[in-house]
Amino acid sequence: MTDFDRTDARLLLALCEKPRATGVELANGLGLSRNTVQARLARWEDRDALTPIDHRVRPRSLGYALQAFVTTRVDQHTLASVTDHLRTIPEVLEVFGLSGASDMHIRIAALDADDLYRVAGLILKIPGVERTNMAIAMSELIPYRTTPLLERAAATGDRQ
Repeated sequence: MTDFDRTDARLLLALCEKPRATGVELANGLGLSRNTVQARLARWEDRDALTPIDHRVRPRSLGYALQAFVTTRVDQHTLASVTDHLRTIPEVLEVFGLSGASDMHIRIAALDADDLYRVAGLILKIPGVERTNMAIAMSELIPYRTTPLLERAAATGDRQ
């Protein structure tokens, strides 16, 4: 089941183009009523369908020049507590659970190489973390995006 229909996709694309647009501007630009726009915005918020605004803040703009990805092997009995502990490390940007040889994919930010070493050490000290492997991000070739998916949904009204 999808949370967004064709009208939602068009509205989200308009917000991607102009994030600070008012409800009236969006309604006028898309040929929708102001109430429709407001109702859809409220529905997305109620359903927790959009990521928080902090997802738009680039770590580099906060002084964190390095990003790295840490794949981690974890004692399965401690997975929940490792996850809870990772939440307490401010430099941990996101964590994904994985299938396969590693259990977690952790994206971290660091001020410099010394700070990266410190953060990696914090992760290794967590009880239940068995092994880590780190790769430093050299450049962001394709940033996180959903615009192509929204464009497809706006054009066809579905996900295919």
